[in-house]
Amino acid sequence: TVDESELLTVPDGWKEPAFTREDNPKGLLEESSFATLFPKYREAYLKECWPLVQKALGEHYVNAALDLIEGSMTVTTTKKTFDPYAIIRARDLIKLLARSVPFEQAVRILQDDVACDIIKIGSLVRKRETFIKRRARLLGPKGSTLKALELLTNCYIMVQGNTVSALGPFSGLKEVRKVVLDTMKNIHPIYNIKTLMIKRELAKDPELRTQSWERFLPKFKRKNLKKRKEPKKKNTKKEYTPFPPPQPESQIDKELASGEYFLKERQKKRKQMEEIKAKQADALKKRQEERNKAFIPPKEKPIVKTKKASTEKKIDIEAIKEKVKNAKKKKLGALPEEEVKLKMAADEKKKKKK
Repeated sequence: TVDESELLTVPDGWKEPAFTREDNPKGLLEESSFATLFPKYREAYLKECWPLVQKALGEHYVNAALDLIEGSMTVTTTKKTFDPYAIIRARDLIKLLARSVPFEQAVRILQDDVACDIIKIGSLVRKRETFIKRRARLLGPKGSTLKALELLTNCYIMVQGNTVSALGPFSGLKEVRKVVLDTMKNIHPIYNIKTLMIKRELAKDPELRTQSWERFLPKFKRKNLKKRKEPKKKNTKKEYTPFPPPQPESQIDKELASGEYFLKERQKKRKQMEEIKAKQADALKKRQEERNKAFIPPKEKPIVKTKKASTEKKIDIEAIKEKVKNAKKKKLGALPEEEVKLKMAADEKKKKKK
């Protein structure tokens, strides 16, 4: 009994056997050909390397022709061609040479385990300035980003004009296309490079082959840009109604509603004079109040009463008497002459006794 997972996985180091003449001994029935144009600046290089191109294609029995007047390259099958896919590889070879890929790299397309992909990036960005900046981001400083991508995908990448040419294994080409398209969509290639580095380390572990790698891969959140500043004055549109607005009332309608329409001319004039006098009286009253404001005295601050220092203190008479006695005991100043003589005599007697 064998596990189904083992049958589905390709063993390490397995290669498909090469296509030989024994697989197709009678050759091809019809002649096939492909042609492609090349820019003027590639003419000098193609002249030099064309003998090598003819020699490489001659091993697969495919003819190659270079037309410098028309500016085109043509590849055709012969009667000896036994591999039907050789003409497709030859077509890819001349396409890569037209896209500035050197012959040493382009000739690898003739191998069975190598494929190519030409990604068109010119129409992905509208503005030319933005396109140039994002294309430079793909290259990186001194080509470091492109070199890191080549090492991780095992592909040769050539950025030229409005296209990106990639050459390598099928799995690597898939990753290169994803990175290039994301870069043109304003996603920095460093995020995809980090993911590829983690995938390469996980691929070394045989236990993780059948498991999902999503828990190991980093999830980068997209930062939202600053919201647009809202204007101070917003013009709000009114809700649409099919009915017209109501007709405004005329002066006669207002007089009919208040009853003034039925008054006589004298009564109307009298009423108008009364309204005018009432308005004048109100205006005079307000004017008088404003004038009287200047004569209103301001509010004075309340007077704070200061506390008088208490003069009444208890006098301790006994303490004063003791101070006087102590002062009398103390001898202030120099001694009188009689006391000085007596003291000197006493000192002399003491010296004699000794």
